[in-house]
Amino acid sequence: MTAVTGAKPHPIFLAGKWVESDDPLVVSNPADADNPAGATFHASEAQYEEAVEAAVKAFEVTRTLPAYERGAILRNISAGIKARREELGRLIALEAGKPIRDSLVEVDRAVVTFRLGAEEAERMVGETIPLDLMPASKGRVGITRRFPIGPVAGISPFNFPLNLAAHKVAPAIASGNPIVLKPPSKDPLVMLTVAEIIEEAGPPAGSVSILPMSRELGDRMVSDDRFKLLTFTGSPSVGWRMKERAGKKKVVLELGGNAGVIIDKSADLDWAVRRNLVGAFSYAGQVCISVQRMFIHEDIWDAFMAKFVDGAKALKLGDPLDPQTDLGPMVDANAASRTQRWVDEALALGGKALLGGKADGTFFPPTILTDVPDTAAVCSNEAFAPLVVAFPYRDIDEAIRGVNDSFFGLQTGVFTNDLDHAWQAFHQLEVGGVIVNDVPTYRIDHMPYGGVKDSGLGREGLRWSIEDMTEVRIMVLAWPS
Repeated sequence: MTAVTGAKPHPIFLAGKWVESDDPLVVSNPADADNPAGATFHASEAQYEEAVEAAVKAFEVTRTLPAYERGAILRNISAGIKARREELGRLIALEAGKPIRDSLVEVDRAVVTFRLGAEEAERMVGETIPLDLMPASKGRVGITRRFPIGPVAGISPFNFPLNLAAHKVAPAIASGNPIVLKPPSKDPLVMLTVAEIIEEAGPPAGSVSILPMSRELGDRMVSDDRFKLLTFTGSPSVGWRMKERAGKKKVVLELGGNAGVIIDKSADLDWAVRRNLVGAFSYAGQVCISVQRMFIHEDIWDAFMAKFVDGAKALKLGDPLDPQTDLGPMVDANAASRTQRWVDEALALGGKALLGGKADGTFFPPTILTDVPDTAAVCSNEAFAPLVVAFPYRDIDEAIRGVNDSFFGLQTGVFTNDLDHAWQAFHQLEVGGVIVNDVPTYRIDHMPYGGVKDSGLGREGLRWSIEDMTEVRIMVLAWPS
């Protein structure tokens, strides 16, 4: 069953079965409000219960599934996604409004994510630990192994509807855990299409469900103690409230930020401009590690800003399906109007717009602000929009303080050819990742990824996700003497 725009609503994937419900879900097209991207269904309460009960039952099978079978399932999913690359890329562009070039890159990343999951499934190693550290423990050695923890509840966001969902499904399968995934209601069709691929890959019956659901059912999933781990990617306000309701289950939160980047006076200027144009404006800034705050050394301020503004002017705003488009629409009109309010506030507080600043329906142009007080929403909160605020600085200490002056701490980019400054940034920045000579928006899918402060809890990246989805167990061997 393949999702096709204008076709019959796509059924939902309940524990290996394709079902419908009495609650239809129309999926809008952010670039064309008159032509929806497609339709599917919200799961009913009974369907939710069936999925959770199936996951609990499936755990008795998945917990003992050998590594070669888990690896084979994941490799088959990876190959299936690769084979349907163009279809999935177009679907992301239609329902998420993401430019087709970026949509296809997301599909390529998901291919890698599932392949990495297969590799990690096959190298879940333990260790031996000498225990004879005192006379009473003579003749004893410990052996550790990681065991799956049980059913996983996954909630994924709209901005990477395929690959961020893959970062929940792939490690769950790799570690021997069933998963019930709530995809985003704004763009669920791509993961429902991937569910067709998952079905063909042959996971144990009931071990994977992909269920769009209402917020009320999503709240029930958060507090449901049959799940042993909740993994959520989304907004900080929602994520931290979920943690309060999650009970005794493990919780992994991949939340937002207002990522900073430092442009040192020793930086390669043209490279820094080129990469920051990508980091600030890709997918209309709707990336949790999008460049939002730029700290630029005063000695190169004029040169950098002139090149950066000229580069932003050259970006093409338009149809996500056009391969020449750099920026598509924001995900909906509410996102565009919120961005407009925040820009208006910044200008009212004395800020200046060097470029952009005016919404056109769901489209918002590249926007560059200066002289904005750091108390303005565009500085202190997560903009999630195609806008950056630029600040000059005199020395690296000042720049690091500026980045750290935030509730968030996800990733920071540091453009420098001064090794001392790179090391200082690594040691002093309060973030989950320091990206030297690239933007904070950089991520490859096997690295540990996550933040500190309000930006989250735990790490994603296949190996690190698997650590959260498993428990360490030790066996102590004693030799009688």
